[in-house]
Parts: sequence; C-alpha cells; structure tokens
Amino acid sequence: MADQKKDDVSEAVIAGPTTTQQDSEKLGESTSSDQNSDNIERGEPERVNLNANLSAKIKNPLADIPKSTLLRDVKEFAERFGLADIIPTLQRGALIAKDPPNFENVEGITDDEVQAIRDEVLHKWRQPKPLLYTIILCSIGAAVQGWDQTGSNGANLSFPVEFGIPDDNDPNAETNQWIVGLVNAGCWCSDPINYYLGRRGAILVSAIFCVLTPIGSAVSQTWPQLLVTRLLMGIGMGAKASTVPIFCAENTPASVRGGLVMCWQLWTAFGILLGFSANLAVKDVPVIAWRLQLGSAFIPAVPLALGVFFCPESPRWFIKKGRVADAYKSLLQLRNHPIQASRDLYYMYAQIQIEEEAAGKSNYVTRFFQLFTVPRVRRATLASFVVMIAQQMCGINTMAFYSSTIFEGAGSTTTESLLASWGFGLINFVFAFPAVWTIDTYGRRALLLFTFPQMAWTMLAAGLAFYIPTDSPAHLGVIALFIYLFAAFYSPGEGPVPFTYSAEVFPLSHREVGMAWAVATCLFWAAVLSITFPRQFRAMTPTGALGFYAALNVLAWVMILLWVPETKQRTLEELDYIFAVPTRKHMSYQLFTALPFWVKRYIFRMDVELKPLYQFDKIAQDENYIKEVRRQSQVQAQSRNASVSASK
Repeated sequence: MADQKKDDVSEAVIAGPTTTQQDSEKLGESTSSDQNSDNIERGEPERVNLNANLSAKIKNPLADIPKSTLLRDVKEFAERFGLADIIPTLQRGALIAKDPPNFENVEGITDDEVQAIRDEVLHKWRQPKPLLYTIILCSIGAAVQGWDQTGSNGANLSFPVEFGIPDDNDPNAETNQWIVGLVNAGCWCSDPINYYLGRRGAILVSAIFCVLTPIGSAVSQTWPQLLVTRLLMGIGMGAKASTVPIFCAENTPASVRGGLVMCWQLWTAFGILLGFSANLAVKDVPVIAWRLQLGSAFIPAVPLALGVFFCPESPRWFIKKGRVADAYKSLLQLRNHPIQASRDLYYMYAQIQIEEEAAGKSNYVTRFFQLFTVPRVRRATLASFVVMIAQQMCGINTMAFYSSTIFEGAGSTTTESLLASWGFGLINFVFAFPAVWTIDTYGRRALLLFTFPQMAWTMLAAGLAFYIPTDSPAHLGVIALFIYLFAAFYSPGEGPVPFTYSAEVFPLSHREVGMAWAVATCLFWAAVLSITFPRQFRAMTPTGALGFYAALNVLAWVMILLWVPETKQRTLEELDYIFAVPTRKHMSYQLFTALPFWVKRYIFRMDVELKPLYQFDKIAQDENYIKEVRRQSQVQAQSRNASVSASK
C-alpha cells in the first residue's frame, strides 16, 4: 500500500491525442514553435513535442533552465525525497547534466569529480563491480534461456519414440509433426510481474519456474504431462526474457549499454552451446537420454535464483515507485563516483517529469492499448515488433529447435547430427563476441542492415546444398558450412539486437508492458515456427523450406530500413525524442536521403556527405561533448609532460 501511495510517478503515462497521427503531427507543427517562443519569453525551457517531434531535435530538458532556477529546483527535489544531506553534490551533478561539455567550469567541482567524468569517455569500460556482477548474473539468466531451447533440440530425436508418437514412415506421421511442434511451443508466455515485484523479484520468480519445470519435464510419463511442464516453463522463460534485458538496460550507462545488455544474446548463445554439449554427453544413455537432455536445463537457473538479490535494484524502477532515495543508493553502486550518480539521478528524474506532462492515471490494460494508440509509444512498439519478428523470419530458431532434425534429414547419423548441431552452437557463441564492441560503435540498426543480406544468401545456399547427392562426401559438409556461415552472420547482428533494442525503446511508464509485448511477439512466433517447421520441412523439402526463410530475410531487411530508428549512445530518456519523430519523416529520410547517399558513396564512389536526421542539443553523448573531453585530456597530458620536462 505504501508503494501504491508513492506511485505518483509510476502511474504517469504519455497520454496520446485522440486525433489521428496526421492531425496530431500537423497540430504539433503549427503550435510547437509558438509555444516555445512563449516559453522563452517567460524564461521557461524550450519543449519538444514527444508525440510529433517534426524537427527531429534531441533536447536536453535542463539546457534552457537558468542556473539559479535549476539550483533552486534541485534543492527542493532533494528536500522532498530525503536527500538534503547531498544537496551540493546533486546541484553540481545537475549543472553537469545541464551543459555536459562545460563540466570543468562547474562551480565547486573537485579534481576527482572532473577525472570521473573524463573517464566515462576515455575509459568507458571501467565499470564498478556491482554493475559487472549484475551483468554476470543476467548472463546466467540468458544461459538458462539457451539451454532450455537446446534441451528440446536433442530430445526431439528420442522422446517421440518413448511416447509412441509415429515417425514419418507411419500413416499418422502428421500427428508427429504437430505434437513435436506443440511441445516446443510452450516457451511463449510473457508476464510483466516486475511491475509489482521489481526487476529482481520478477527474475527470482522466473528462476524458480526454470528450476522446477525442467525437472518436471525429465520425469514426465506421458506426452501431455511433458506438454504441460513445457508450457509452465514458458511462464518462467517469458517473465525472465521480458525482465532481464530491461534490468540490464536500466542499470547501465548509455555509452556502454548496448555492449553490456547484449550479453543477454552472448550468454543465450553460450547456453545453447552448453545444451548441445549436454545432448552429446548423454546421447548414448539408453532410454532416458531425452530425460537427461530436458532435465539438465535446471542447472544454470539455480545460481540465478540464489544470487539475484545481491544485485542493486533498477534505479529507474525506484524512481517510478517514488523511492528516489533508494534510486540514489542503487546509482552509487552502479556508477564509479557520487557525482555521476547525482547527475544521472536528476537527469533521469527531469526526463521522466517530461513524460508525465500529458499524463493521467492508468492501469495495465490502458497502458497495453496505449502501445498502439499513443504516437511516441506506437513507434517504439512497431520498431520492437520488427526486430523481434525479424529474429524468427531470419530462420535462426529453425536451427536452435531443429538443427539435429535438419542434419539427420541430410543423411547423417544421430551422433553426426548432434555433433553438427554442437558446431552450430559453438559458432553462434564465438561470433557473438564482436557485437560487444560493434553494437555501441556502429549501432543496432547498422548491424542489422549489414547482416540480413548475408543471412539471406547463406540460408539459400544451405538449401541448395541439399541437391548435392547424398552419397557424396561433400553433401553434409557443404550444408553444415553454409549453416555455420549463417550462424556467424546472425550472432553479431540479429542475435544481440532484438532484446537489447526492445529493452531500450519504451518510455519508463510503458517499459514493462512494452517489453512484455516484444517478448511475447518473439516467443509466440518462435512457437508458430516450431509448430510449422516440421510440417514445412516435410512438405516443401529442405531446399524449399530454407529458401522460404532466405526470402523472409530480404523482407525483414526492408522492414528494418523503414521502421527501426537508431538508438546507440542515447540515454533511455533521450530516446523519447528519437521516437517522437513521425514514422513518415523517418521513412522519407531513409528512402530519399540515406539510401541515395549509400548508392552514390559506395557504388558510384562519389564524394558526398550524409545529412543527419537528428539534431542534438547539449546531450552528454553527442560528438561535441566527446571531442571536448578528449581535447581537455590532451591539454592536461601536454601540461604534465611540459612540467616533467621543465623539472629535468
């Protein structure tokens, strides 16, 4: 009850207009400039319409607030939330957030604080131990996800025999395809219980499910029992998949958020590799091999359940619940210096206040419908839907669920199929490592646009390789080669991006329900794939089935080009402005500005420049700020060198 009374922040949502998108955009265009002129005349900060950001301006909410007003606001903020003992630090942090490039000129800033701010740019991978522990624990959660998937992969070869499900040579073979698919379709449930229990509480609940249900699968005596346990596992996997990426994203600084949050995919891939290894280890165990393959998935869930409450809770979740002092305590553990914690706390709070401006009280059902009615949220819903469904369109889960079946269909023995699948898991894990660096350097969108064409041709080549005579030594080898190449392109692109991206794009008010929608989209279509692929593989032949997914890769590339904005190096709150840019404006820019640029630059080798879509206004991660920090560091180094030379 106490949390509910404090929940004046959490209940705030971006209430969308009742007009159509076109009407709201026209209204925003006609009134925003007049309103900003009035604001400036009154000494109030310029505001950007978060439902129709026609100027594509990424605005710092503190930039236009007079210094005296900001200091007064910070003092009132600190006294309101029980932080009066750190008012000077909070005020310095707010002044740094107001004008990041001039942080050295903030009155009263100490040498330690200056160095801490510099290190964010110069040594961005130096992060505090509690943050690294949080990432490691979340990585264990991802390994649970991967191991659960591949347990069913190897079991697909043996549990149908145990339960008397007919094989392809039986007149009732179609029953086999649907039952095998249904058992693997259990992992699609998503439940935003973190809204009430916090991120850590939701992870604990999901971990308990992920400990008990694999054991239940292993002791099932009939296929309906197995189906029920797999469906219950879906509750745990859905809650975990919708919470862990959010937990990572909300705890990490913007400069390394992509690299740290993508650990979800990296360690999902590691879990897949462990699952394939477990499948190989027990393949020769008579009768109960499939039970061990399914049951072994409980192992990584145990440390997840035991260790989650040693992590700091998400500071944004605390702010959402009105527990700002607790949010500051979390930030002290998640940042290297109190000045960073103070700056980030007030900046988060200021951005969340902007989200509240057009807000009203709402419940879960209302927020769900606002995913499709509020323009800013709807654009995030569309973008997350695209990256999530693209993960299924690319065909990766045909490999995760059925690679053993595919290789067996290519004429290999059960042992050879499991070995080939293990190789696929190894490639998937190893090639995910480059994304730790590239996802924050080149960006989420750029990785997708590069890797999808590569996945299309490798998937098509793998399908065509089935035409090689089965008695040829090259038959299995060529198929495996192109499937491995497919995995190598998938792992640094569509592998890490969907969960990282979906955890970022929604405003705090809609983050749980938005991520739940995104995960439900991914796992629902994974379920559809797992149901349909065995029948598709049988009806269309392997070449036809893999060719079908090659075509879907091309379609997914077009969808990403048009509907997925870039999010790298932006704080979660700054993304409000990115997704306030109308979809039509984004599509027009991609088709008529960006695409012609790439053609001229890389095909015709013309010396042209790309006009940027977004305008950044005093944002901490913009190029001017980073250049200024590096310049100041160089000046300081030259001064030290000169002093050393003079002393000699």
